[in-house]
Amino acid sequence: MLQNPYRGTGIELAAPFPSIDVVAPLALLARCPAHAETPLVEAADLARAAGVAAVHVKDERGRMGLGSFKALGAAYVIACDAQAGQAAGRGYVTASAGNHGLSVAAGARVFGARAVVYLAQTVPEAFAERLRGEGAEVRRQGADYAASMAAAEAAEAAEGLVLLSDSSWHGYTEIPHRLMEGYLVLAAEAARQMPAPPTHILLQAGVGGLAGAVAAYARHVWGDGPQIIVVEPQAAPALHDAISAGAVVDTQGPDSCMGRLDCKTASWIALRGLSRDADSFALLSEAQAQEAMPVLARAGLATTPSGGAGLAALLAGGLTLPTDASVMAILSEGPE
Repeated sequence: MLQNPYRGTGIELAAPFPSIDVVAPLALLARCPAHAETPLVEAADLARAAGVAAVHVKDERGRMGLGSFKALGAAYVIACDAQAGQAAGRGYVTASAGNHGLSVAAGARVFGARAVVYLAQTVPEAFAERLRGEGAEVRRQGADYAASMAAAEAAEAAEGLVLLSDSSWHGYTEIPHRLMEGYLVLAAEAARQMPAPPTHILLQAGVGGLAGAVAAYARHVWGDGPQIIVVEPQAAPALHDAISAGAVVDTQGPDSCMGRLDCKTASWIALRGLSRDADSFALLSEAQAQEAMPVLARAGLATTPSGGAGLAALLAGGLTLPTDASVMAILSEGPE
């Protein structure tokens, strides 16, 4: 566990803070037939197991038929382009190790655009078939996510495609800033559904887009009250190490079972926001993530190690929360 010395101010970066304007994504989603609010579940069994007063879980497994919170991101960007008359016939390209690619593919299909998704050779073929089922062109490139992203960036330049990444870096912030704005819908729903403000919020992170958006909105509606804890794989401590260094760093580590969170470099927008809004950064071991999965399944919350990483950190017992804690966490995807 690393305490955040930048809390309240943030690390200075050439990137904006995450948006807190939920009006635009709510208005667009209200016109989408597939949109429906996801539930907030009170998990009494998990609260007892963790020794806290209450655990509330925002369950994203049914989000818009795509099985994850990612449905709110890339598809929202494409919907904004469609509203401006710019999506039809446009080609979008991305790299994906999971649900982001499905959001790009679904958004492109709905709005008459083209989706090209690069996958590393290690991504299961079953996922490639899901992408093709949403109308995407799937291309295999490289041994890992970084290699597939490099291929997507090359295709952007060579083929005149629009790069639609869920991360951000120097000079590439406008699209991911809008994408993170889509995630505010999840945060606004949870804030409305919570019976009272939580004392602690657990947010799992890969590049940090979901965590950054939810943390920014939580501070907007609840102020400094909740303790916000960001959870990452021990094998991919991108945000943790950036906070320690006071700057963006490229981390190293083995492949993680938390594959959706196995990101070695943080999004600049997310890092800027979380360095201001999060109280601490925790690292989760592979064993701790795996050990939590049957516990979550028995509680009716079956997921992947990525989707349940925040709850896994709670169950691992290293967060030392008080017994009267009221915890909010996100179940970000369904089981594979």
